[in-house]
Amino acid sequence: MENAILVILGLFLLLVLVAIVRAVRIVPQSYAIIVERLGKFQAEYGAGMHLLVPFLDRVRTTVDLREQVVSFPPQPVITSDNLVVSIDSVIYYQINDPKRATYEISNYLQAIEQLTVTTLRNVIGAMDLEQTLTSRDQINGQLRGVLDQATGRWGIRVGNVELKSIDPPASIQGAMEQQMRAERDRRAAILTAEGVKQSQILTAEGDKQSAILRAEGQAQSAILKAQGESRAILQVFDAIHRGNPDPKLLAYQYLQTLPKIADGQSSKMWVVPTEFTAALNGIAGALGGKGVDGPSAAFADAGDSGEAQVNLAGMETGLDIASDLAATNLQTPEEALAQARGEAASASQEAAEAPQSAGGANPVTSSLPPSRGGAHRQEPEPPQQG
Repeated sequence: MENAILVILGLFLLLVLVAIVRAVRIVPQSYAIIVERLGKFQAEYGAGMHLLVPFLDRVRTTVDLREQVVSFPPQPVITSDNLVVSIDSVIYYQINDPKRATYEISNYLQAIEQLTVTTLRNVIGAMDLEQTLTSRDQINGQLRGVLDQATGRWGIRVGNVELKSIDPPASIQGAMEQQMRAERDRRAAILTAEGVKQSQILTAEGDKQSAILRAEGQAQSAILKAQGESRAILQVFDAIHRGNPDPKLLAYQYLQTLPKIADGQSSKMWVVPTEFTAALNGIAGALGGKGVDGPSAAFADAGDSGEAQVNLAGMETGLDIASDLAATNLQTPEEALAQARGEAASASQEAAEAPQSAGGANPVTSSLPPSRGGAHRQEPEPPQQG
């Protein structure tokens, strides 16, 4: 008897323990439970600990209140230009009313998928392939508006709809790649042509500026050179005027220039103009010497030719004197005049002692030193006795 009482008491305690365990329910955060009593909706409990009536209340379902992400398999969709594209979509949704999500629709996830597919076919069917590939934002907006309106009565809010991929047929992809490659080749050719054009323009502009600068430089160089020559001429002219030269000095300078005239590669004959006689007479007259007029002179007229020939045969120092005159530096007019008087007197005396021809003033040839090219020296003619 006592054993039976103990068994019954044990069973009662076990029943009470099971009832307490089933009566106490702890709901995690961001979850909600739907409680039914005798098969009828009793309450909706959120996060926390809740007590249920044992053996009368039961939990119908536990609802996740967080935002959910679900990816639907690719769906074939026909565009307005009769091309079949495969579209893979992603839906972001959140349950706002667990009671309606439980009792208003049997499977809200399947309902959202089917609604997405039908809405997507309606939206894509009004677009061609180009618009479908370039209007993702527009398609997402239209899908979100339709789904949010349809799922609102289920206690579900659609946050966002994204098209993960849009895959046209393989043949269309090949044609699009060729079109894209051709477009890029066209752009590359245009850019290359533009680059060549800009390069040629810049090169031509550089050549133009270089030619202009070079011409300006040459013009400035010529101007500066002309200015320098002009200044040099003016300085020489001014120096000559300040020195106040007279005909004697000019005659002496003329004597210094004559050896330079005879010095040359092909000089075989020394043609002396008739003015040389007048210059020599002027020098001799200025120094009080003796002139070289008459048949006794070493210079004779050459008829109508206006030239005279000088015979320096027998005058061994004739060319030496000319070389000395050419090497003399003109310091001042006074010094130059004094030196000219001495040298002119010596030259006049030697010219007066030269042999004279009996028949008049015939031209004679002067013997010159052999040229650098190996020319033979012309021997002077022997003097004629009267």
